[in-house]
Amino acid sequence: MATYAVTHLDEIDEFADGRCHYRPIRHDLGITAFGVTAWTARAAGDLVIDEHDEGDPTADEELFLVLRGHAVFEIDGDRVDAPQGTLVFAPPRTNRKATSLADDTIVLAVEGTPGRAYEARGWELWAPLAPLYGAGQHAEVADRLEALVAADPQYPMLWFNLACCESRCGRTRQALDHLERAVELSEEFQLHPEQSTDAIVIHHPEAKYFNAR
Repeated sequence: MATYAVTHLDEIDEFADGRCHYRPIRHDLGITAFGVTAWTARAAGDLVIDEHDEGDPTADEELFLVLRGHAVFEIDGDRVDAPQGTLVFAPPRTNRKATSLADDTIVLAVEGTPGRAYEARGWELWAPLAPLYGAGQHAEVADRLEALVAADPQYPMLWFNLACCESRCGRTRQALDHLERAVELSEEFQLHPEQSTDAIVIHHPEAKYFNAR
């Protein structure tokens, strides 16, 4: 018998990435075939969907549904009014963002990449740590990522970014081990030194770090 999961949106913990708030539905329910996230805005005027532009690799094919409240989308320069119940489809590489026009606005986003199987990377758990990484708090982020990969070892992005943080704070042996784990989990991290500076810590003895994603 197939297993199934039932929850209420309000029971899923809300995270923040420094700009927007979200509830990680995909991660919470253990979904692996597609991405789905509830983006939330507490007050009118708040950013609810952060901007993705055509050069952003996260600007995949997305379908948005305004579950609650009222939002306004900007899609490739067009302003799209989106009251509750509105569906907005954004093809890959489309410039997009949304702002709430009412308190407690919630926008459901379903995502995927045309022609390619979905790969759960664990961005939902990384995003709250990204501002700390950007502020140079690499040791703290590494410590917190160690706890995250112990609890959820299936996400290659977490292993890769853990290796990045460790390399930046001098934990070279651990960085190499954790980069190897990221490579084992996803072809995305099978790096070539002549193509990517992300792998520089391994291939250049004078390098001190490589970049988190």
